[in-house]
Amino acid sequence: MASLGASFVQIRFDDILFYENCGGGSFGSVYRARWLSQDKEVAVKKLLKIEKEAEILSVLSHRNIIQFYGAILEAPNYGIVTDYASGGSQFDYLSSAESEDISMKQIMTWAMDIAKGMHYLHAEAPFTVIHRDLKSRNVVLTADAVPKICDFGASKFHSHTTHMSLVGTFPWMAPEVIQSLPVSETCDTYSYGVVLWEMLTREVPFKGLEGLQVAWLVVEKNERLTIPSSCPASFACLMRSCWVTEPKDRPLFKHILSTLESMWSDSHLPEECNTFLHNKAEWSRCEIEATLERLKRLERDLSTKEQELKERERRLKMWERKLIEQSNIPVSLHMCFITLSQTLTI
Repeated sequence: MASLGASFVQIRFDDILFYENCGGGSFGSVYRARWLSQDKEVAVKKLLKIEKEAEILSVLSHRNIIQFYGAILEAPNYGIVTDYASGGSQFDYLSSAESEDISMKQIMTWAMDIAKGMHYLHAEAPFTVIHRDLKSRNVVLTADAVPKICDFGASKFHSHTTHMSLVGTFPWMAPEVIQSLPVSETCDTYSYGVVLWEMLTREVPFKGLEGLQVAWLVVEKNERLTIPSSCPASFACLMRSCWVTEPKDRPLFKHILSTLESMWSDSHLPEECNTFLHNKAEWSRCEIEATLERLKRLERDLSTKEQELKERERRLKMWERKLIEQSNIPVSLHMCFITLSQTLTI
């Protein structure tokens, strides 16, 4: 395995002409810019400091990974310079009216390309890289609509034993990442399943729910995104396999690629999938939105129960204090009240 600390091009800050802000990555804002000496349009992510992202990107080379050009190391103007993808993020595309015409062929092409990029990170790159923040906002599209995985600010080199800090975005995060437990490559598998769901539904995952609400639902209630009943079975099965709670039971990307290749050869799938996509108005309202309302009620019920328990605990403590003040009760009885109070708060 190559050693960490690969050299990369250092780009002068005054060699970059900044244009508009085109989005935010992990730990920094991203700008469209021009690398003056190379007369090249680029994307620059401004950072407070350079961590491992530049070193990670400098050793990666794949059609579906954003191309890294160099880094700006002049304090306080740190930055990562990469290729500029003029098609914008996949999230923005899926949120646009243009995506209403998306076809099964386009979804399959993107699903394959993203899986190829992730397989490269996990199994073919000089270092095994766990992305940890795979989502549609971190997949950008070229002018030719080729997806490129970007934003490696949350990435880590492979480790099965190290605790990971809480990074990423809750709707895309695997349960073990939410809990800051040790992670493996299959935390990216979970996120990939969410990206696939986004492509198929053109919906925002867990729309309307706060991040911590999503975390509680995924970890404590084992909830997952709603897969419409009319979704083609092969897609539904693949997504469910990506969202299995136990990380070791999720498929690796080499297996995902094999599954997708088998799906390509299914002559019935294109018509089945395109019919599903065409009927979005029906299943989106009846199934996805209905589930979101159920989850919101579930969360509200929990909040109400917590408030009731807190109020009960408060009243019990007041009662306990009054009894102690009004009568010189034995210490043993006093301890019983404390035990009862603790029991009611569990």
